[in-house]
Amino acid sequence: MIRRETVMIKNSLDIAADTVEMTLHNSYLSKNAIPGQFLHILVEGHTLRRPISIADVNNEEETITIIFKKLGSGTKCLSAYEIGMTLDVLGPNGNGFLLESKDSTLLLVGGGVGVPPLHYLGKKASEKGVEVVSILGFQNKESVFYEEKFKQFGKTIVVTNDGSYGERGYVTDFVQTIGPFDSYYSCGPAPMLHALTKKLEGHRGYISLEERMTCGIGACFACVIPTSDQLSYRKICADGPVFSAKEVVL
Repeated sequence: MIRRETVMIKNSLDIAADTVEMTLHNSYLSKNAIPGQFLHILVEGHTLRRPISIADVNNEEETITIIFKKLGSGTKCLSAYEIGMTLDVLGPNGNGFLLESKDSTLLLVGGGVGVPPLHYLGKKASEKGVEVVSILGFQNKESVFYEEKFKQFGKTIVVTNDGSYGERGYVTDFVQTIGPFDSYYSCGPAPMLHALTKKLEGHRGYISLEERMTCGIGACFACVIPTSDQLSYRKICADGPVFSAKEVVL
């Protein structure tokens, strides 16, 4: 259930170029969030809330970790918030990733700020004894984050567009080199997801869509996407952001 909650900032640090990791304390959110969901955060001086994916949860410390890029005035303002300050959030929002009961090996494919929600998914899968293989894509060496954290779950390939770190190219160049897997789970820019779903058309897969949102709770119809049968639409904020790869048209 989505609730309006006040969270306290416990930690905030830059972990890559223009990339901030922020740890928030809130008992309700830490107990109820699942991988793939997001927080809708009110930023001072901005009318519209900012949707930011949940990157991790620590149930014992009752914390939620988010990661975001300083791309616009809202996220730049959010990055300036200091430890001890509070935020007004709605959450946990949306439908997240649900692991298939038949999954023994899963493939995670993330691009840029699409990497964070896959971290929490990989963590939960690893706890269940599922083998995890990850392919993480970034623009360049300065943009890379969480490589070591993903390596704790299993084999991890880092790809950069310019080849300044890891492999050179795009995540889609490597998805067919990692061996058999049961399902894939992906989050990233729409062009990446489109190319990925085409390349893995015969596999069971789930995608999380990055989208600008207005209300964030499914009331305004500002973030809709057509279904594969072209007969209806899905609201990314309420019906998603996670969908079966065959459910929607990118």
